[in-house]
Order: sequence, then structure tokens, then C-alpha cells
Amino acid sequence: MRASRLLSILLLLQTRGRLTATELATELEISVRTVYRDIESLAAAGIPVYADRGPAGGYQLLEGFRTKLTGLTSDEAASLFLSGLPDSAAAELGLGTVLAATELKLRAALPPELRSRAGRIRERFHLDAPGWFRDTDDVPHLSAIADAVWEQRHIRIRYHRAWRPADVTRELEPLGLVLKAGIWYLVAQESGQPRSYRVSRILSLDVLDQEFERPADFDLAAFWATRSAHLREHLYRSEATIRVSPRGWQLLFLLGPVVRQAAEETAGEPDDAGWVEVRIPTESDKHALHELLRLGADVEVLAPAELRAELARNAAAMVERYG
Repeated sequence: MRASRLLSILLLLQTRGRLTATELATELEISVRTVYRDIESLAAAGIPVYADRGPAGGYQLLEGFRTKLTGLTSDEAASLFLSGLPDSAAAELGLGTVLAATELKLRAALPPELRSRAGRIRERFHLDAPGWFRDTDDVPHLSAIADAVWEQRHIRIRYHRAWRPADVTRELEPLGLVLKAGIWYLVAQESGQPRSYRVSRILSLDVLDQEFERPADFDLAAFWATRSAHLREHLYRSEATIRVSPRGWQLLFLLGPVVRQAAEETAGEPDDAGWVEVRIPTESDKHALHELLRLGADVEVLAPAELRAELARNAAAMVERYG
């Protein structure tokens, strides 16, 4: 552990230049006193590190010195495949410090011009996975689940089922984890069939001693793509025909990308006032009612008749309340 920390200090000074003890301590999540001891150890080992005193001071390496000691550990090499994740997601998996160390070693191994370019990319592009105006899920069991996935060990969970709400107990073979729009899902095998579980709905978790053989032909990305297509196909079981005003057309994004795409594909010619007739997929009349109310007076339901009548009743009730 200490050897890894000393290497991290050396690589930080090599890639970033002068750093204060406080900056090093913050970066490595250690105390300033530990930084002082580690710097002394590096100097005693013959590393040409020296300190500049004063407000603008800090530690730095003798100009021209570079170490080639940048080999990756097995965990760091594996974490390369997580390099597209935001830092918060890697931290939730318990791999935040590993991924940071990997990035540091890679940058240290680059020639100066490429290291500078990599730094500019990091400064100019940022991935923020969660959707707007939504808190991230609370996932206290995520790190333990990730370990079970890696070690191919059975888990027993108590899970809050959303459809027909109830708490159920399941013994699973965890195959993988998926981060979708800021939400973590566990893909696990139950009775030989892969299924998905929202990690935030796992109420308790026991990692069992029993190991399992991962199916040789299982492809996590392919399973998730198939599941997503199946969910979309079965989620939208009905259809509504509506008219939207020019403003309503702009507000269709509130109903989601699937509805917006369907509207664009079915849109007729606008009338003299700019209203357009479209057909959109719906989950149910009840769900469609709440969604279409968001468009206010900029939408008119033409079919089905039951949805039109229910929307009219709600509009009448609102007039009575606010009139």
C-alpha cells in the first residue's frame, strides 16, 4: 500500500509539476503529515525531489527527471474498461481510487505533447450520466454486488418488486451491472434465465459462499439491448391520436423521446392555425391523461374516446376550481 502511494506521489509530481503538501494530501486522501514522511522516503531513495519555500512553494522533481516505473496492477488494468464512466459511478463500484491511479500512470507514460492533449480533453469534455432534475438512486449494496459479479458467487437478496408491489426474496447468479441514465441495474440469472433488477430496490443482500459458472455465451451488452427493445415494445401498449398547437409541438419533448419520435413520423400537414395531428404511443389511458395534462391547452385528444372524455372531465374540474 505504501509503495503504491509513493509511486502515486512521484507520478503526480512528474505529470503536474509543483504541488503543495496539502494538494498531494487531498489528491491521495491522506494526511499532510503522511505526505511529509513519504517525501522524505522518496528523497532517501534517491529521487531528486525538492521543496520551494514560501506562499508559491511546493514540492517538485529536478527538471528533466522522469521515471519509467508506470506499470499497471491487475486491478488497474481491469479498470481501463470503466474509463468511460463518470468518477461518481466508479466510486459507487468501489473502484474510484483504482481508476484514478490508472489514469495517473497512463498520463505519466505519455510523451509531453500527448499528455498535454489528454489534459486539455479532460478540461473540455465531461460526462454527466444522470438525467435532469432527478436525484441519483441510493445504492448501498452496489459495491458488494460488484464483488459478487467479479467473483461469480451466488447472492441472496430481498427485493422490492415494483409491479404488484411486494417484498420478495431471490437467490441469484449475478452476471453484470448496467448503468442506464444514472440508474444502476443488476443483470442476474434466476432458474437459468437472465433477468434485470434495479439495484436501489435491493433492500438487503447476502453474498453466499457458493460459486457458479458464468454462461460461456452470455453477452451483457446484447442482453441489455434486447431487453430494452422488449421493454419499449411492451411498455407502450396503446395509441392516442392528438392535435397539438405550435407551442404544444415544442412541448412534446416533455413526454419523452419515444413519443416525440412517433409524433414526428406521423405528423400531418399543419392547419391554418399551425395545429398538427399526430399519433403517439401510450402506456395506458391513465398514464396518458397525466402526461397530456402537462401540455395544458396546447393539446386536444381526438381518440380514444375514453381518454378524450377523461381529459374533458379533468379540464372542467380545473375550470370549476379556478373559475
